[in-house]
Amino acid sequence: MLKKNSQVFQAMFFFMDMVIVSMSWVSAYSLRFYTDIIPVLKGIPTFGDFFVLLAMLLPIHAFVFRYSGLYEPMRSSARAAEFKKIFKANLIATLVYITVFYLVKEYKYSRVVFVYFFCINVLLLSLFRLFLRLFLSWLRKRGYNLRYVLIVGDGVLGQDVEKKITEHAEYGFKVIGFLSQDKESVGKVVNNIPVLGTYKDVKEIIKNYNIDQLILALSFDHLRFIRPILGMVYDEMCEIKLIPDLFQYFTVRQSIDVLDGLPIINLRESPLYGWNRLLKRIFDIVVSMIIVFICSPLMCLAAVLIKLTSAGPVFYKQERMGLDGKNFSILKFRSMFLNAEKETGAVWAVQNDARRTKIGKIMRSISFDELPQFFNVLKGQMSIVGPRPERPEFMQEFKKRIPEYMLRHKMKAGITGWAQINGLRGNTSLEERTKFDLYYIENWSFAFDLNIIFRTIFAFKNNAY
Repeated sequence: MLKKNSQVFQAMFFFMDMVIVSMSWVSAYSLRFYTDIIPVLKGIPTFGDFFVLLAMLLPIHAFVFRYSGLYEPMRSSARAAEFKKIFKANLIATLVYITVFYLVKEYKYSRVVFVYFFCINVLLLSLFRLFLRLFLSWLRKRGYNLRYVLIVGDGVLGQDVEKKITEHAEYGFKVIGFLSQDKESVGKVVNNIPVLGTYKDVKEIIKNYNIDQLILALSFDHLRFIRPILGMVYDEMCEIKLIPDLFQYFTVRQSIDVLDGLPIINLRESPLYGWNRLLKRIFDIVVSMIIVFICSPLMCLAAVLIKLTSAGPVFYKQERMGLDGKNFSILKFRSMFLNAEKETGAVWAVQNDARRTKIGKIMRSISFDELPQFFNVLKGQMSIVGPRPERPEFMQEFKKRIPEYMLRHKMKAGITGWAQINGLRGNTSLEERTKFDLYYIENWSFAFDLNIIFRTIFAFKNNAY
């Protein structure tokens, strides 16, 4: 069975990784001291010295690679995920290596060699894994190196699982058949895959078809069959996977946690926690302080012009809904006449809005009235990037129209955001804005934030009135 061969593949991967690490080390040394125009400094160890250090470098990389998950089965993993593991493992191993050997006083080590080594090692390991993946994909599409799958459940969920497996033949899985609770379904064909038997036949079919992986894809009303099915296959050697019928309830950033051995499925959670949350907060504070400092002369000028051109305060506070549905007072430069909503009530601004002051027209056209919101960011009420906060007065209507709307509040409101730079601000399609906001939350990354901030510079006039 393929399961027995997995250790052989892991050993092959490990051996090749160590060969590549050695080649990268030698290449880095040669590149630095035989092709580099920088003169060799006195005291730099010879190649023999570097070769001796390789004996300590290999165990460090072997340990880090082992516990970074590089030798776990990667059949259904994306190439980007594998590259990320390779990059992270090499970064950790190289940093450990540098720390250890810089404590040794006998030699002076070239930092350039470490840079070359890291780059070459990541490149060669990634190319090796990519080549091997493409080769195995080529083999699997031709029927070699396959793992045979039996799906328990021929309903919508089971058919979805079969469809995804069949669409990705390069992963090396082949669905042999379905099992159904309905006896009348046995012998029928679903999506060109036969229904081989009922749930009670699971043990016999696993043996007859040499099943490598059993997938339980049962609907809610069939969950009661899980215990008896597991009882029948407890002594079989195939892998057992459970896919819960919860996709209809998955919303934002679903994941699985483990609490002292107890698996917990998160149907809805914020993407910002731990280091991500800290990084985003530090970035917000630093950038906000810089912008406030740089723009302070212009902000003072705006305050004077507001006072001179219309009656009322310089700043305008308005209730908005933020993180986890909590309200806060958003701060803006006042751009409309005092008591502008006295007769109309809470309404969105429109193009050529008659309520704007003279200076307000200019500020709103370039979004300058929103600069005071960086004080909201410093107070922790907002972030520089995030879903645009709306007024609580509109929430009841929005929730009725769009069930997913409140999920926007799983992240701090932002001065700019993915929806805004795509022209969805002000009186625009609420449904489209919600889609863009949820996409941002589900795909959040620090690089995504930087991309949005950069594009905001060129999109700040979109629907600004």
